[in-house]
Amino acid sequence: MRWPRKHTFGLWPTVGKRSGSGASKGQPGGGATVATIYDPNCEEKEKYTLQNGDDYYDQANGHTVDVEGKYTKAKQAHWLLRRIYILSWIRSYDRERAFADLIAGITLGLTIIPQSIAYAALAGLSSEYGLYSAFIGSIIYVFFGTIPQVSIGPTSLMAILTLQFCADKPVQVVIVLAFLAGLVELAMGVFQLGFIVSFIPGPVTKAFTSGTAVIVVFAQIKNLLGVREKGFPSIGEFFGSIRPSDAAMGIFCLVVLLSLRLLSQVKFKQDSPMTRRLKKVLWYISISRNALVVFFTGLLVFIWVKKSSLEAVPFALSSKVSSAMPSIKLPPFAFEYQNRTYVFTDILHELGSGIVVVPIVAVLANVAIAKAFVKDGNLDASQEMLTLGLCNIAGSFFSAMPTCGAFTRSAVSQASGVRTPMAGIYTGLIVLSALSILTPYFQYIPKASLSAVLIAAVIFMIDLAPVKELWRTNKKDFFSWVGSFIICLVAGVELGLLFGIVLSMVFILLRLGNPKIEVSLKKEESLTYVHVVPQSDIYYTGVDTLRGELRGACSLYRNDFPVVLDCSRFMQFDATFTEMLTAVSKEMAENDVLLILQNMSLKVQQMLPVIGNVRFCQEDSQLISHLQQEKESGQQLDAKL
Repeated sequence: MRWPRKHTFGLWPTVGKRSGSGASKGQPGGGATVATIYDPNCEEKEKYTLQNGDDYYDQANGHTVDVEGKYTKAKQAHWLLRRIYILSWIRSYDRERAFADLIAGITLGLTIIPQSIAYAALAGLSSEYGLYSAFIGSIIYVFFGTIPQVSIGPTSLMAILTLQFCADKPVQVVIVLAFLAGLVELAMGVFQLGFIVSFIPGPVTKAFTSGTAVIVVFAQIKNLLGVREKGFPSIGEFFGSIRPSDAAMGIFCLVVLLSLRLLSQVKFKQDSPMTRRLKKVLWYISISRNALVVFFTGLLVFIWVKKSSLEAVPFALSSKVSSAMPSIKLPPFAFEYQNRTYVFTDILHELGSGIVVVPIVAVLANVAIAKAFVKDGNLDASQEMLTLGLCNIAGSFFSAMPTCGAFTRSAVSQASGVRTPMAGIYTGLIVLSALSILTPYFQYIPKASLSAVLIAAVIFMIDLAPVKELWRTNKKDFFSWVGSFIICLVAGVELGLLFGIVLSMVFILLRLGNPKIEVSLKKEESLTYVHVVPQSDIYYTGVDTLRGELRGACSLYRNDFPVVLDCSRFMQFDATFTEMLTAVSKEMAENDVLLILQNMSLKVQQMLPVIGNVRFCQEDSQLISHLQQEKESGQQLDAKL
C-alpha cells in the first residue's frame, strides 16, 4: 500500500489556552506541540502533556508548584557591576577579609619579586622591566578581575615568547608588543571570542607548555654553569667554558630550591597545635624559597664587594639597573635606536606573528588558571580577557613586558588564604617598595642564582606522562602532542602551537566528513528491518558517507527489508540533506524498499518532497505500525500474484 500524501506521526494535539498563560504565537487556539513529562512509576511510560503533568504533580504533592517564581533564572547583575567587578564585592568588604588579603598580598609580593627579576632576565631585559610588569598588573586586576587567586605579572611563558619575537631588538619593541597584545586581548573580550580557546585541545596545550619549559631549561643552562660562549658551542667547547665558581653557585642554589620545595610536603605523625604551627612555618619557608635564595646570594656578593671590589667577585652578576621608580609615558610607537629610526610599521614588521600568538597564549593560560580556581564553575571568560587586556595596555604605559596569570603564584595566593582581588594592592605596593629601595642592589644578584630560580620553577612543567597514555587511548591526540612538542623545540613555540591547532582542526574536519554510522539488522515482534543509526552528529559534510551506508545496507540485505534511519543527529538540515534523501528514497522505491525516517522534526519533514515510499515516526509503537502495514501489504501482493 502506497500513501498518496505525506503523513506526520508522533505529534500531540494542540491544547487550548490555559488561564494565566499566553497562547503560542502562530498556533490556532494558542496550542503547540508541548513537552512530554513521563511518570517514572508508570510501567508503560504513560504520557502527560505539560498541562496534565502540572495537574499530576499538584495531586501528588497536595499543593501548587510555583514554577515561574521558584525556578526562574536569577536576574543578571548590571553591566557596570560585571565590568568594574570591584563594585560587586567592595560593599561587603570587612576586616576579616582585609586581614586575609593583607597576609596573602605580602606573601605573594615576596614571591613575585624574585620571579619578576628572573623572568626579565629570561626575556633578555633588565631587572626593572620585570618589576614594572609585576606591580601594574596586580593593581589593575583589583578593579576588574573576578578570581581572587589570579596573579597578573611576568611568567616564564610570556618571557620565552618575548625572547622569541624580540631577541636582539630594542626594548621599545617589547613595550609596544605589550600594548598590542593588550589591544588584541581587549578586543577578544569585547567581541566575546573566548570560544577560540576551545579550538586548542588539551594535548596541544600540554605539549606547548612542556616544550616551552624545555626551552627555558636549555636557555638557562649556560648561565647556571657560567658558560659565556655565544650561539651554540660544540660539546667540547661547552664543557671547556664552564666556570667552576658559577657552576658551584648555580648547582647549589638549584639543590636548595628543590629541597625547600619539599618542605611544604612534610607530614607529622601527630596532629597538635605545635605541629600545625611548625607545618605553617615550613610552608612559608617553602613558598619564599625564591626570595630567600636571591636575597642570600645577593647578600653574599654585596659583602664580598664591600670587603674587596666588584671586579674580585668570581660570579657573573646581573646588569646594573639605572632607573628606579617607573614613570607614566606613552608606548614608544616611534623611536631611534643605533642610528635607525623605527616607526610603527617597522615595529609591526619586527614583531610579525607575535602580535597574535602572544595574546592568544596569554588568554589561554589566564583562562585555564581562572577555571582551575573558580569556585562555582561560573567563569566570565570575556571579563577575564578584558581585564588581561587592560593590564597589558596599562603596563605598556609603565614600560612593562607582556604579562598574564601564573599558576604557581595563583597557588600561593590560594594557600595563603586570599579572599578577594584586593590582595593585589598589597602585592603592588611591595613591588613598588622594592623598585624604590632595592633597585641599586639588583646588580649584586648572581646570574647563576637567577637561572636556578627559573629552572626550578619550570622543570616541573615538563610533563611527559601523557605520551604513553595517549598512545594507548587516542592516536590522534598522541600525534598532536608529539608533533607540537618537537616543532616547539625545533622551529619555535609559535609554530608548535600553530601546528597543534591546525592538526586538531584537520581531525575535526575529517570527523565531520566521515561520521561513524552503525548499521544493524533488527527484529521487533517478528518484523525485521535494517536500522541505520549515526553515532556522531551529521552535518552536510557527512552526507556522502550516509548515502554510501544506506546504499550499502540495501545491497547487503538484497532489498528484502525496510530501512529505518534515525535522524535525531541530523544537524543543520539543508538542501544537501534534502537532495540526498530524495535521491536515496527514489532508488529504494525502484526496488520496492520502504524508508522510515525516525525522530525527524516536523519542520524538517516539511522540507522534503512527497515521496511514496517514505514514512515518518517518533515512537517505537509508530515504527512497529509502519512495519506491520508494510508486511501486510507485501503479503496481500504475494497473495494476488
